[in-house]
Amino acid sequence: MIAKLNEKKSYPWIVVGLLWFVALLNYLDRQMLSTMKSAMMDDIPELAKAENFGLLMAVFLWIYALMSPVSGIIADRFNRKRIIIGSLFIWSGVTMAMGYASTFNQIYILRGIMGFSEAFYIPAALSLIADYHQEKTRSFAIAIHTTGIYLGQALGGFGATISKYFSWHFSFHSVGLFGVLYSLILIFFIQEKKSYFLDSTKKSSVRNEFKQMFKGLGILFGNISFWVLLFYFSAPSLPGWAAKNWLPTLFTETLHLDMSLAGPIATVTISMSSFFGVLIGGAISDRWVMKHLKGRIYTSAIGLFLTIPALFLFGYCCDITAIVFGAVLFGLGFGIYDTNNMPILCQFVAPRYRATGYGIMNFAGISAGAVITEFLGKAADNGGMRHVFVLLLFVVVTAIVLQLVSLHPKTIDMTD
Repeated sequence: MIAKLNEKKSYPWIVVGLLWFVALLNYLDRQMLSTMKSAMMDDIPELAKAENFGLLMAVFLWIYALMSPVSGIIADRFNRKRIIIGSLFIWSGVTMAMGYASTFNQIYILRGIMGFSEAFYIPAALSLIADYHQEKTRSFAIAIHTTGIYLGQALGGFGATISKYFSWHFSFHSVGLFGVLYSLILIFFIQEKKSYFLDSTKKSSVRNEFKQMFKGLGILFGNISFWVLLFYFSAPSLPGWAAKNWLPTLFTETLHLDMSLAGPIATVTISMSSFFGVLIGGAISDRWVMKHLKGRIYTSAIGLFLTIPALFLFGYCCDITAIVFGAVLFGLGFGIYDTNNMPILCQFVAPRYRATGYGIMNFAGISAGAVITEFLGKAADNGGMRHVFVLLLFVVVTAIVLQLVSLHPKTIDMTD
């Protein structure tokens, strides 16, 4: 049965569907903590201080960032199926363990381990999807996968709500157990796509692997377009991670709502808007790029442009209608932008280096996210969080201008 499934013409889409649930768990597990602060403070009083909470969120991002280039290199050289399943199994086990934590240090260590294990998923998954889907369906396939990320982020907003009626321990235990079980199911259904690095007829050695690794890094960093993509990926990560980690708190302070209500409003609004944004961006991009080589780049820039008025509203408005509208704009625009990052990378980087390239881009983007997350923790304690959101719109403008002026693809799909 499984062998026949792998032979179907629809199997590339089945792969997307299987990985969709992993993407959902990838963000659900990490996002729950951002809305469960209030529920956990009774047991872990250190979380009452915003700066400590910022450090807790930042440790995940720093380790995730540092491991992203390593995970990309490994995904380009080894079996991505095993990497994906192993990553899911470990971070789900960590999520279960967080339900047993009783001190700030225990949560801090577990968040670090989660950052380590989750870093291996995205580069491997996106490069696998990119291999299964060529230029005509690539953006939309990645868009569908990315909807899992945003739905996971939205469901993470209900962590506080579940904790209110059950307990924060139950939230971590149940989600973690589901991930562990799903990782075992994937063993039988997900398959690696035979490719350049899986040729069993060629003998490998540690020396050769290092040689290929440095060759790939040299090719990437010798490409000026890749440097532009690094900045274009990392700059929007500042407002992106600011919204993911601190928007519930901003809604609480600005609208004077309880976190059990502010959390779902903030995360669901922005995440569900992004859910539709990635689908819109993927569909438009796949069509536009067939008519113009910069179609994906233009689509991405339009999406990022929509986040500019949203950041302004976050900083200057106190009305719930205006702020929710800002969240919808931000989510929609960020989704359109987000779904096109890997497809744009594919226009400048050959298949054998794409996971490495995306891993390095993840490093740049997540590092930016770690910086802004920690910075906003201090700003929240001083009452200046809203002003930071406004300043971030200038970073977005710079990123849009740079990529429109500097990126000139010569093909839809770069090959060797």
